[in-house]
Formats: sequence, C-alpha cells, structure tokens
Amino acid sequence: MTLKETLQIAGCTDPGRTRARNEDAIGEDAELGLMVLADGMGGHSGGDVASRIAVDTIMAELRQNLTRTGRGQGGSTEEISLQVREAVIQANRAIHEAASGNVGNAGMGTTLAVALLRPGRIILAHVGDSRIYRFRNGQLEQLTVDHTLIQELVDRGLCSADQARTSLNRNLVTRALGIDSTVAVDIREELVMPGDIYLLCSDGLNDMLEDASIEDILGRHQADPQEASRELVRHANESGGRDNISVLIGRTSLASHPRGRWYHRLLGLRR
Repeated sequence: MTLKETLQIAGCTDPGRTRARNEDAIGEDAELGLMVLADGMGGHSGGDVASRIAVDTIMAELRQNLTRTGRGQGGSTEEISLQVREAVIQANRAIHEAASGNVGNAGMGTTLAVALLRPGRIILAHVGDSRIYRFRNGQLEQLTVDHTLIQELVDRGLCSADQARTSLNRNLVTRALGIDSTVAVDIREELVMPGDIYLLCSDGLNDMLEDASIEDILGRHQADPQEASRELVRHANESGGRDNISVLIGRTSLASHPRGRWYHRLLGLRR
C-alpha cells in the first residue's frame, strides 16, 4: 500500500480581509507524504518571493533525494530527518542569495512548517511561528513551539500564555529562513496512528482562532480535509482576517505501517 493510499491532503491559502497581497505559499505531494507551508515576511521586500522559493526548493530537494532511496520508505528515520533538514538549509541558502542579489528583495524571509509522512511515523520541521498541530481522538495538540520573542518570555515564566496571545509583540519571530546565511531548524519525529489529522498553518489562522475553535472545526469535518480547510479559512476571515491565512491538512485514513498487528496491540493498550 502506497503513502498516497493512506494519506488525504487538502489545503488552501487566502489573503485575508486586510492584506492586499498573499505572501503565504503551500505545496503538497501525496505520493511522498509531503506537506510544506511558508509565511513570507518583508512586505514590499519580497515576502511572497521568499515563501515561494522555500516551498519550491524543499519540495524539489525532497522529491529528488527521497526518489533515490525508493521514495524514502526504506531509509531510517535519522537518514530521512537529515534529508529534511538539508532541504530546509538549501531553501534558506536560496532565499538568502536571492535577497543578496536583488535590492528589491533585501530583507525578505519566511517562516516554515514541513511534515513528511513515513510508514508508521511522521517527521516534522519548522522555523518561526508557522505551526503544526495534531488532531487525535478528538483532541488538538500543538506539536511545534513558536520561535518568537513572546514565546521566549512565556518559557522563562515572564509572561502567561493568555498575555502572549494578545501581546502586540506576539509576531516578532526570532528565527526565519533567508535572514542569515545559516538557520537553526527544529526537527522531531512522531508516531502516526490511523485517523490522525495533521494541520500546518500560518499565524493568520491561529491569531484569529482559539485552539478550541480549530479543534471543533477539525472534529466536525475530520472525514473531509478539504471542507475542514475551507471552514478554517472562512472562520478566520469572519474573525477579522487580519493576515494571510494558509492551512494544509493531512489525514491518515488507514494504518500506514506494514506491521498492522503491532499497531492494533498498541491502540488496544492506549484505549
């Protein structure tokens, strides 16, 4: 059974209600189990250029490298995680060089979220404040930690989560692709369960909607990722739509690990 047969991917991107231009970019490849989302920064300095370079570079790099290893399904998690990290580094380099070679793009950058499904597991990578959530058994969980100044204050106990949500400085990122010649990438691996839903989103979604609202929408439309993505964007716009809004949803419809009995035993224990 191929990854495409066990994974439904849907997504959409919208400029929102107040921005004239959409600087977000999304990309997906169901055969590879790959989802990529980028939220460009820089306004007139090419945020839309940076996000598109990021998505295109990462997808091209992983298509090439994973194809070499039999679509990546035979490689170890460590090897594939390194390939994901290297793809992000290549994207950072491409954006940085494009900015250096064009005065009009000086200072451009982008945040990033990447999810790569493998048999029985998923590899996640992110830079900045674009987020990755998991919806499992009716509950939403944020799997990434924002690279923002306000999150650092929360981590140090100098600010509460409620205060952070309404802070005027909540979108000041401490990491982004393209700003420097090097970038630190957060990589993690998670076990995949049948029916898991993974949501990648730009801050235009989670700034407008509380996690409880996102959880409710995913719960009501969990069988239809395309409808869920449209509803998330619609509700974010109805809540103000103050930024570009992008979402990618990946739903694992079946157990994607070849040793199905092992999964059933684990699921039985978890229940």
